Amino acid sequence: MTTAQRTAVRAVGTGHVRVEGRDKVTGAARYAGDVPFAELGYGWLVLSTVARGRIRDIASGPVLEMPGVLAVLDHRSAPRLETDYVGLLGIRPDPTCAVFQHDTVPHLGWPVALVVAQTPEQAREAAESLAVEYETLPHDIAFDGDRPDARPADGIMPAVTDKGDLAAELAASAHVVDEEYTTPEEHHHPMEPHAATARWEDGRLEVVDSNQGAAWVVGELANLFRLDPGSVRVRSEHVGGGFGSKGVRAHQVAAVMAATVLRRPVRVALTRPQMFALAGHRSPTVQRVRLGADADGRLRALDHRSVSRTGTHYEFVEPGAGVARVMYDADAHHTENRVVRLDVPSPTFMRAPGEAPGAFALESALDELAEKCGIDPIDLRLRNEPATGPVSGLPFAPRNLRACFEEGARRFGWARRDPRPGVRREGRWLLGTGTAAASFPAGAAPSTAAVTAEADGRFTVRTAAADIGTGARTALTLVAADALGVAPERVTVRIGDSAFGFAMIAGGSMGTRSWSMAVMAAAGELRERLAPGMDIPAEGITVRSDTTARLAALTAVERHSYGAQFAEVAVDPATGEVRVRRMLGIFAAGRIVNPLTARGQFTGGMIWGISMALHEEALRDPAFGGPVGADLAGYHVATHADVPRVEADWVDDTDPDDPVGIKGIGEVGIVGAAAAIANAVWHATGVRHRSLPIRPDRVLTAGSDA
Repeated sequence: MTTAQRTAVRAVGTGHVRVEGRDKVTGAARYAGDVPFAELGYGWLVLSTVARGRIRDIASGPVLEMPGVLAVLDHRSAPRLETDYVGLLGIRPDPTCAVFQHDTVPHLGWPVALVVAQTPEQAREAAESLAVEYETLPHDIAFDGDRPDARPADGIMPAVTDKGDLAAELAASAHVVDEEYTTPEEHHHPMEPHAATARWEDGRLEVVDSNQGAAWVVGELANLFRLDPGSVRVRSEHVGGGFGSKGVRAHQVAAVMAATVLRRPVRVALTRPQMFALAGHRSPTVQRVRLGADADGRLRALDHRSVSRTGTHYEFVEPGAGVARVMYDADAHHTENRVVRLDVPSPTFMRAPGEAPGAFALESALDELAEKCGIDPIDLRLRNEPATGPVSGLPFAPRNLRACFEEGARRFGWARRDPRPGVRREGRWLLGTGTAAASFPAGAAPSTAAVTAEADGRFTVRTAAADIGTGARTALTLVAADALGVAPERVTVRIGDSAFGFAMIAGGSMGTRSWSMAVMAAAGELRERLAPGMDIPAEGITVRSDTTARLAALTAVERHSYGAQFAEVAVDPATGEVRVRRMLGIFAAGRIVNPLTARGQFTGGMIWGISMALHEEALRDPAFGGPVGADLAGYHVATHADVPRVEADWVDDTDPDDPVGIKGIGEVGIVGAAAAIANAVWHATGVRHRSLPIRPDRVLTAGSDA
């Protein structure tokens, strides 16, 4: 590669349309359910109709005689699985994945059988005809924060942190807030339902799947089926959304089971109602926040305790109190995450796990404290900016939350805000504005990548990254182009294939940072190898990287993305209707790789925050233990009419000590958004809403049970 072939123009930081955009809008991009296979069998999962019990009998005989039916798998006939292992990130497998291993039913919608037929229609008809007899046992789905069986649980972080004398500092505080905040069960339903096709060929297992990490799925399937990971390949080229739901689920395992038994390709896809039971969800939370401050609004005590719900078969903790461990310091500091085990599907990671519900409680309480202190809500937050991690004691990587609030306040017109609630009116509408802070960890995990200099002067990047709609494929193209010193048009990025080696999942806002580190390392070494005028052989020249050692050498710091959320709402006191008129989010999120897709990620999170504040709520019927209206007609989310004006931008957030400079942006946009809206509703009406969503009936009855 000659000097003339290299470009001095930086690709990172300039807006680029998605490199796969044309394929997606023309239908050329194939998703997991689109890839054709010869002699494909179709599997249809049969889910339990009782909320707790045992399977007495499954009448598979008549179903096996139905047209096109190839097999019925259940706990009597399915292959045995290995379940005693620790998976990726030290997390034990969700037993929901280990389908058809016993006759126990732990919740409504538990997979009890798989019917495989020659067409999807035949499979569905046969599955709906399968008679299952149960021994029904009493079930318990009643969740509240005062249950005596709630207990501290670690999950992905320690259950409890403690510092100082909480009781003494609360007693000595001039102003105290002590309130309870609740959030409901929520579901992450991407546009593309979960689907997987499994087949065996020459002793190797291949799975075409929709997931957030091909290497992750390889590891879990290899463990479950006692296989050499080298004999398993998972491809997930295009993914129509994930939000944390597309890990290893029952449908992939069932597809592999059926392909193993039948020795032909088998596809299993989830229906929308099935996703309510099998794709995970966000647990409801009950959170108690106690804040004590001196007369100047400086925190003396911060106590944040969160209770969430988990299943009896697998423990997952929604770490709502975790956000308090990094946002504000106090002389006495206590946080605690507890869980209650109930007869429900276990929750899972959902966009901004912990931070999304936790920030609603914490940032609402901060607003209540500002009111009691008579201090502007932004000023109160900035007075309590910590110098080091409040719990960890680690130094912060650049923490530019102050810059976010200053720029956001200027653009939103915060200085013109009358602090008194309930005084702005426009016709029948009461108007109000609110704000809240946001943060989300900016971590990274070991990943590998390979970069090849092709004989035709182009470059190919291969990594098992996953683009779940975030624009990762485009971002990596820009990162590679800059590392190689060439135009993006000369770079092809191939992702979503476990054959490319291990790569971090698309989750925890760690994907782009993790993958970019690997791509930059491989591309940088390749660039050094390519001498000017060098002839490239037909097979190209390839350099591979592994960032394990690089990550281990990084200095431990508190590294997060931050943001300041602003909202203006209109409330009709006669009907209880709440309308978001405008939102503004200003973020500090490191080096922004592609402003075009980044802005979409930020605003997408903020719009989700509107849904969280005003619409989203899954209710379970205590009689049968399942969700009421398991569909997208009854489960409300924000639509175009609910989102008139949402803007997002960012401030400079450079870290000279960070070799990558990229932080995660996929989740920070939702954090604090619901609190900003709830705080705006208080400013409009003078009434606090501590339970989400802020439904019209709750507005109408405000003052009695808000």
